[in-house]
Amino acid sequence: MTHDAQQTAPAERWFHRRGELAEGGWESVVDERIPGWEHTGVRVARLAEGASIALEGTGVERLIVPLSGSFAVTYREADGSETEVGLAGRASVFDGPTDVLYLSSVATAEVTATVAPTGEARFLVATSPVPEGDPELVRPSRYMAVDEVPVELRGAGASSRQVHNFGRKESLDAARFIVVEVITPAENWSSYPPHKHDEHIPGHESELEEIYYFEVAPVRDAPEGVDPERAFGMFSTYSSPAGPIEIDSQVRTGDIALVPHGYHGPAVAAPGYDMYYLNVMAGPDPERTWLISDDPAHGWVRDTWEGQDLDPRLPFAPQTPSNETEQAR
Repeated sequence: MTHDAQQTAPAERWFHRRGELAEGGWESVVDERIPGWEHTGVRVARLAEGASIALEGTGVERLIVPLSGSFAVTYREADGSETEVGLAGRASVFDGPTDVLYLSSVATAEVTATVAPTGEARFLVATSPVPEGDPELVRPSRYMAVDEVPVELRGAGASSRQVHNFGRKESLDAARFIVVEVITPAENWSSYPPHKHDEHIPGHESELEEIYYFEVAPVRDAPEGVDPERAFGMFSTYSSPAGPIEIDSQVRTGDIALVPHGYHGPAVAAPGYDMYYLNVMAGPDPERTWLISDDPAHGWVRDTWEGQDLDPRLPFAPQTPSNETEQAR
């Protein structure tokens, strides 16, 4: 193998364009069937209004996250009981947080699009395999309303971003995974300073593999005619002592990066385009916690945030009047 091939092979393995992982009606599927992947998964679907897709099989916990539009979810528990929940969702991921639904590892479900404001409704399912047979790992299914979602405005200046912590240990009783989403305004940097979580060091660092699912859109005051399909940002991951990896990619809506190890960041929103990503993390550690180590070469940057103001564009919230928003949902 040539030197160039050695350098590009990790990115080819761990970075996937929208649709490259399509399977069985899903736009993208990541799970333990991908070589070298074990603890986390994600599924992304696009549905016309009235269309449905099933979440079959047990032994996996799931978090259903609306990306665009509204949904009805009918789920069945191990005892045969059936529940229907409506997810109001949002017009887009840049309209702030959404309500979500956590499904127990013994539940199956069917998801139906009820409102598709742009012709199709989109949702994501974060997953993690849960060993069956251990009742202590079975967490109860739970609907989380939008006003229950913890919203964190993190960083300062050009490192300001908005984090929706609906799947952290502090907000959701899950078995294995941690799930959050981040909005980064145009020209800002997030997942920065570069950091890692690929070693189990009690009280200091967690061992967690991680998925990044990206969406990017023109800023709200962009002129008419700007093509949203051309909106982009940048994402980087590089090697740590735990193993080699190299991703330096332009990212667009629907792209997925897998981070089995290594320092990851920055995720950079290009001028003119806001960036969103959803993270799914899980690993072999006994504790479900997120502890990171900054790259020692760049950790000092955190100290420069002191005294800087938060980006005034935050927080992101619905951009339509409340009555129109309710109609769209």
